[in-house]
Amino acid sequence: MMFTTITDYLLNTDPFSPSMIAILVLVGFVVGFINTLAGMATALSYVLFMAMGMPINVANGTSRVGVLSQFAVSTLIFKKKGYLDTKIGTKVGIPVAIGSIIGAQLVAVLNTQIVEIVMGILLPIMAISLMTDSKLSIKGNNGIKDNLTPLKFIVFVVVGIYGGFTHAGVGILIIFGSIYFYGLDMLKANAIKQFAVLLYTPLALAVFILHGQVNWPVAFIYAVGNVCGAIVASRVAISWGIRFINWVVAIAVISVSFWLIYKQFR
Repeated sequence: MMFTTITDYLLNTDPFSPSMIAILVLVGFVVGFINTLAGMATALSYVLFMAMGMPINVANGTSRVGVLSQFAVSTLIFKKKGYLDTKIGTKVGIPVAIGSIIGAQLVAVLNTQIVEIVMGILLPIMAISLMTDSKLSIKGNNGIKDNLTPLKFIVFVVVGIYGGFTHAGVGILIIFGSIYFYGLDMLKANAIKQFAVLLYTPLALAVFILHGQVNWPVAFIYAVGNVCGAIVASRVAISWGIRFINWVVAIAVISVSFWLIYKQFR
């Protein structure tokens, strides 16, 4: 069979063919690697899955299987290496999990274009915040503050709503919140991100499952790459340190922000 474009190929090729399995695993690896170090890369899975013919809601739900797998692995690695404070992680993760139920329900029933518009507006704002406040990520915000206040709870519920709505970018929000509200440096905030995402993803995934918005065969193949990428990225983050993560976060935010804005006007 002859294919005129890449999109034509992705749309018409059997997901279980060797070439498509290789593509799914490769993209999963890249997404797992970038998401573990920074975030934002889940948008790449949306692009791939939508090119394969999935509506954005199904693409969103399908990607959550890989997200759950990769963050389960990366959380264990960060915990084993001593960078994860589960006490703070729980204080971040619980309100995020509560918000994610609301967000997942919204995205499951709202018009798909709303999802793309919200992403396109919010992600550039995060990119600007990262560049202007990057010094905080090196030393943290005047020491660790592990108290949970109503303001912190509300903020992380809102982050969870966004995370349930779309996983792309929520890791950056969790990192920012952990730095600003709990005084963590980038590496420890990144560890909190792994744990918080692990807590909320099963709840968000459950909503997508209830709405029949998960392509399970594709999800499982893709998740293999996610896990491999998470393992490599976790070890890289710990070995190369905070400044390297800063650069990855900045590049990831700016790149995906550009793509989302461009997508709205093309």
